[in-house]
Amino acid sequence: MNIKMIPKAYVALALIAALLSGCHHQEGEKPEEGPKFEAATPLREDTTVTKEYVCQIHAIRHIDIRALERGYVQDIFVDEGQMVHQGQPMFKIMPNIYQAELLKAKAEANTRNIEYLNTKGLADKNIVSPNELALAKAKLDRAEAEVKLAETRLGFTNINAPFDGIMDHLDVRLGSLVEEGALLTTLSDISKLWVYFNVPESEYLDYKQPKNGDDRTKVRLRMANGQVFNQIGVIETIEADFDNRSGNIEFRATFPNPDKILRHGETGTILMAKPYKNALLIPQKATFEILDKTYVYVIDKEGKLEQRLINIEADVPHLFIVKDGLKDDEKILLEGLRRVHAGQKVEIDLIPPEKVLADLELYTE
Repeated sequence: MNIKMIPKAYVALALIAALLSGCHHQEGEKPEEGPKFEAATPLREDTTVTKEYVCQIHAIRHIDIRALERGYVQDIFVDEGQMVHQGQPMFKIMPNIYQAELLKAKAEANTRNIEYLNTKGLADKNIVSPNELALAKAKLDRAEAEVKLAETRLGFTNINAPFDGIMDHLDVRLGSLVEEGALLTTLSDISKLWVYFNVPESEYLDYKQPKNGDDRTKVRLRMANGQVFNQIGVIETIEADFDNRSGNIEFRATFPNPDKILRHGETGTILMAKPYKNALLIPQKATFEILDKTYVYVIDKEGKLEQRLINIEADVPHLFIVKDGLKDDEKILLEGLRRVHAGQKVEIDLIPPEKVLADLELYTE
């Protein structure tokens, strides 16, 4: 057909039909739905929060070994870092002078004993008075006391371990002249350890709340290499006063150390678990901060978002324990927090809180 022969009216009718067909097609299409966001309600569950405190580790006994008398170091029977046992010889200070003093004291005691026996024989025959016998006996007693004193001083030249422990470095060498009271070495009993750490006042008050059963709180110790010590400690004492400058008070936990792994002077971190009964838990990812305050988006019955301030009591991995500001049955937004704003209406996919928690635990593994 020749296009020039088509009537103009026919062309106009065809255009109108095409336009109407296009309008009907657009009216029949459904509008595109907006994105759905995941939401959930808080979870009520018993949980435990682990508090961490920097600590100092001390041997249960850590003492200085000092010279009890002046003299030259004649013998050293131990070495640095050695494990010694109670009563084991450690040092010998040259005893010559004290041996001579002991011999002198014994000779004087023998003389006084002879004098006493002679005086007693005369007193038995009433040749001398009882007072002279008493005086001879007093002189003998004094001489015997001098013998015991000389023996004690001679014993001071032998320095033995007062308990089982590990020796520190030597402060003297063989032949050194030492004065009375001079430091020879130090000795540490590390069979048990005293671990000291500071606790803020608020946490101290929580700790002092009445407990059922054993009142002693058990703690763990994370060592300097990041590993947790294989023994459990027990908090046994608390210092009397708070430090007014820091607001802290010092706790002391006792740990057994059967393998002698830890030594006096080490540092670490005390891990103290605090239980929370029926805690209100929400994912940390559902929160955002403005000026150091924590907020969540709460979804009302109309599907609109409300920016809600909440107070956090504590945190555990990927979760917050909510102190107040949120109810158990309120729905909170879990994702897209940066893409929405207060008052906006959103479509949500409500996830059971147990599944949310399970997904978080899977993520942390």
